[in-house]
Amino acid sequence: MKNPTVLQKFIKPTCFASGSCLLYYCLYSINMSHLAVYGGAGALGRVLVNYFKERGWAVTNIDLVENKAAQFNTLVNANEDLQTQATKLDQSFETLLKGEKLKALFCVAGGWAGGNAASKNFIKNSDLMLKQSVSSSLIAARLAARHLDDNGLLVLTGALAALNPTPGMIGYGISKAAVHHLVQDLAAPGGGLPKGAKATAICPVTLDTPANRQAMPDADFSSWTPLETIAKQLHGYSTGEIPLANGKIIEILTKDGNTAFNQI
Repeated sequence: MKNPTVLQKFIKPTCFASGSCLLYYCLYSINMSHLAVYGGAGALGRVLVNYFKERGWAVTNIDLVENKAAQFNTLVNANEDLQTQATKLDQSFETLLKGEKLKALFCVAGGWAGGNAASKNFIKNSDLMLKQSVSSSLIAARLAARHLDDNGLLVLTGALAALNPTPGMIGYGISKAAVHHLVQDLAAPGGGLPKGAKATAICPVTLDTPANRQAMPDADFSSWTPLETIAKQLHGYSTGEIPLANGKIIEILTKDGNTAFNQI
């Protein structure tokens, strides 16, 4: 198996392997907390990378493409099987961390595709949803078990809709329901996370992203959740400034521009 691709961009130009290792060790010498964002090149992921980096965290992006704002990038190949992806990412973090640990790991990778059992693309779309939401969450859980610090935080991405039947988007619904179940498994005794570590899933309704605004230009934006609002809340959970119960689903509701985070 070839060595995993590890990209680094902080003080020096992007380089591979040994360069990443050396600089990373220097970062830890000044006691920087480390966050990994699975999906760190997406809309929410980019905001998370920037928000935490601006507050002195070392941030690693895990995605199909590089996010140049992150200090480190470890890239995945969606054409590889799940075990190969997980193994290569594990090797990447062994190289980067050098025995240190992540303080937090967020999985915000995902997507949306609809359809019921009679739809032409039902199987295709359902397979896509499982890969985008469940596969990424399983890999994130494995990385957390291996590389998250004691009392660290794992955040996955669920969906409020998946708490009820989703007949018009079955693949999406079952994939998000699986994520919710995974959170409960990880939070339960014997779930495999490090001592004191917490698992949760954020469940927004509609995120205020450029793509969503373009797709729904006449919508009520005051009911959409700003990305930086989520970043601020997750930062509070990560630092302990905002209390969080292990295994809870975080209902995110925005109304008239005000956002509430409810643990359910």
